[in-house]
Amino acid sequence: MPFEYAIQTLALTKRYGKTVACDSVSLVVRPGEIFGFLGPNGAGKSTFVKMILGLVHPTEGLVRLFGRPHTELAPRRRVGYVPELFRYQEWLTAEEVVRLHARLAKRTEVDRTEILRVLAIVGLESRARHRVRAFSKGMQQRLGLAAALVGEPDLLVLDEPTSAMDPVGRREVTDLLRRLRAEGKTVFLNSHLLSDLQGLCDRVALIGKGRIHYVGDMADILGAKPRYRIVVGAMNAEAVAALSELEGLTVADASRQSGVLHLDGDRERLPVIHRALAKYGVDVYEVESVLQSLEDWFIDTLRESGEPDVDHR
Repeated sequence: MPFEYAIQTLALTKRYGKTVACDSVSLVVRPGEIFGFLGPNGAGKSTFVKMILGLVHPTEGLVRLFGRPHTELAPRRRVGYVPELFRYQEWLTAEEVVRLHARLAKRTEVDRTEILRVLAIVGLESRARHRVRAFSKGMQQRLGLAAALVGEPDLLVLDEPTSAMDPVGRREVTDLLRRLRAEGKTVFLNSHLLSDLQGLCDRVALIGKGRIHYVGDMADILGAKPRYRIVVGAMNAEAVAALSELEGLTVADASRQSGVLHLDGDRERLPVIHRALAKYGVDVYEVESVLQSLEDWFIDTLRESGEPDVDHR
């Protein structure tokens, strides 16, 4: 029977006594997309992930994987998972760790060819017979990804999959996730590395205090708020004072030689800014349209939702 969604939740709720970790979360993840799940610490992300994997029982609500109840074994065998807090038996070799996880998941007949295949994907084929105790945290994270990939699952649920990796390792993993998407795999990705998610995810959801604040396309987020960067010449005190009074315009940097201004708003306001600069004898060297970053959107949206303890930029 065909299914519409890889993950579907309906009013998914988890309470621990009087504490509500997830509050009526309804969410869908489409097949073949990379979906980012964002939120500050304590927002309910890990609880949600554990519920869809069947590791935590929901207080209320429903979870379906590939159109089937998540409690059934068949859809769960189609899921690969990398937890945020990964711990592997240090006395085992990389090959033995992957074999153990494949047997636990019962996704595939365990043979060495398949194990070496997934170890090669994450760059650990030459370390297949090395014991985990000699692995760095980044290498152990790669090993966890290999264990999740064994048997070619249709859905990968990754919780902070690159947090311990250097920039080269992070780039390799993001490139891998793009290849998996091209092959039709679905990736559910929870990460605090927003710069990685910005160029990777098709859609994102933002959760705070256990409730979903936003679900939408990444392209809509990045293009939602026009911003312009204006590079100018020497800024005098009068110009700085006058420009600071214009709505949506901030003086990011000013010196005797040059200045940088940021304008939040429509491009129709640029001529007004230009005339004001000319009035005070300030030359304009460059006007650049700047896309809103995912981090900017993340912080602004949390502030608007009343989320406490949001760090200032």
